[in-house]
Amino acid sequence: MSNKGFSHIGLATLDLDRTRAFYEGVLGFKAVVADTLNIREGGRLRHVFFDVGRDQLLAFMEARNIPGVPEGYDAGINRGLGVPAAFYHFAFEAGSEAALADRRDQLRASGVAVSDIVDHNWAKSIYFRDPNGVSLEYCCLTRDLCANDAVMQERGTIPLAALHFDQAGIAEVSRVQSAGGRAAAAPAR
Repeated sequence: MSNKGFSHIGLATLDLDRTRAFYEGVLGFKAVVADTLNIREGGRLRHVFFDVGRDQLLAFMEARNIPGVPEGYDAGINRGLGVPAAFYHFAFEAGSEAALADRRDQLRASGVAVSDIVDHNWAKSIYFRDPNGVSLEYCCLTRDLCANDAVMQERGTIPLAALHFDQAGIAEVSRVQSAGGRAAAAPAR
């Protein structure tokens, strides 16, 4: 039996209309299924699935007036759990380094706060958040992966701020990882 990837990832939102506007209007993901389900005990669910590429879907569910489901909660996952932004995030394939730079510029032009490009020495990425506070990434591989990449090894030291997607911390991640695990000189301050 072979793995085929994700069918879909399901997330929650408190504002499905705002979420849909972001994923369709800003990110360009096509909504492929949208439905409302009435709950027998009261309330309803609104549900939208977006095709993020390769027939893999990202779904958002909005609950309204459902017994036992709070009206307010933190849909940003990391904040609600009290962990850094890097812990739970979703990365979309950019396709190439040029496409990654284009995505960064497009997001910034749309008013989205997005990081500079981070060089991980095997991939490059940009980081941002959706209107729910969900941590998102666009990423592209920059080289073929080898067996050594899968061996657990220390690859450098980064500041805690990098885990919160702080801009200075992200720049340090790029500096450390682009050195390929070799000690890199710290930038002059």
